[in-house]
Amino acid sequence: MAAVLYALPFLLQGLLITLWVSALVVVFSLVIGVILGVGLVYGPRPVQWLVRLFSDCIRGIPILVLIFVVYYGSPPLGIAIDSFWAGVVALTLFKAAQVIEYARGAISSIPKGQMEAGKAIGLTFLQRLQSVIFPQAIRRFLPPWINGVTDAVKGSALISLLGVVDLMQSINEVIGRTYEAMPLYLLGAVIYFVINYSLSLTSRYVERRYAYIRD
Repeated sequence: MAAVLYALPFLLQGLLITLWVSALVVVFSLVIGVILGVGLVYGPRPVQWLVRLFSDCIRGIPILVLIFVVYYGSPPLGIAIDSFWAGVVALTLFKAAQVIEYARGAISSIPKGQMEAGKAIGLTFLQRLQSVIFPQAIRRFLPPWINGVTDAVKGSALISLLGVVDLMQSINEVIGRTYEAMPLYLLGAVIYFVINYSLSLTSRYVERRYAYIRD
């Protein structure tokens, strides 16, 4: 118990870093993933090929490998990037590849006649997306996306391998001082569980509330 009480201030600082990394990854991947998802469905054939290649390649690479590729591969290319942003970029790429598939599935589930009807009444492409497609597709997009946010939180623990003092790295540093591994790892597991379980409950609520279009 003494080790846990001693660790709490350090773990709180690490938790803030973990939440900050997770928030950045979720926001950046959402924007990139939705844009590329729209391109995968409605873009010209070359754009669809490029987006599909990006999605399949990134999702086929383990997250840890991707983190090391970004971190160690950037300097030879003349790109100066620190460990924090290397982790954020790598996790964003991986998560964006997943969001592309969420967006593609949600948008593709809307009947094509909806887009054609919007075009028939004179709406531009962006207006059709904003007023016709997105309001319906978001009901199908939100549940898997919110559920996938938990992956961003769990994946953020890997940036500790780059020396970023997140929650996991804070735990390891305190263990190095107290030599009390099991209580601190259990505490870390509880913290991650609380965060991800809260997200899972949100996902279930959204799925019940928005998964289907109600008449």
